[in-house]
Amino acid sequence: DALNGPLNAFNLVAVDRAMIEAEAAETRLKAGHALGPLHGVPYAVKDIFDIAGLPTTAGSRTLGDNVATQDSTVTQRLHDAGMIALGKTITVEFAKGIAGINHIQGTPHNPWHKEAHIPGGSSAGSAVAVASGMAPMALGSDTGGSVRAPAGLCGTVGLKTTVGRVS
Repeated sequence: DALNGPLNAFNLVAVDRAMIEAEAAETRLKAGHALGPLHGVPYAVKDIFDIAGLPTTAGSRTLGDNVATQDSTVTQRLHDAGMIALGKTITVEFAKGIAGINHIQGTPHNPWHKEAHIPGGSSAGSAVAVASGMAPMALGSDTGGSVRAPAGLCGTVGLKTTVGRVS
């Protein structure tokens, strides 16, 4: 809360859901049922990936009432590995833009500058969440630099994965 107010990385923080998942992860670990090396690790989710029961707005008013009915492939795989989604991060509207500016939900603030500086986009909120320490890792998407540009501008590492490797 203290960081997201001024940095505007998340448009939705799923506190109750994340706490329930964290408690379940801890219970599994105490029982000796670790799901693997990602078990219990929190992460942020660019608001273009569906998580069942949460809105997916893609940074747009047009999708303001869009609540996902099922998980996207990647969020389901991370959930199955025991990771905990903290919430949805702000993206450029419909993930189309390299500067990271969102006139509808607000532009995430690059955490390395006192004055407002662009974070890069379109995975702006995800990069800001990681760079500021709000999340150890975050999902983004990258067609033409949408992960790599904000990672570079915010001083983190961005990985463009193989096209089609994960739906």
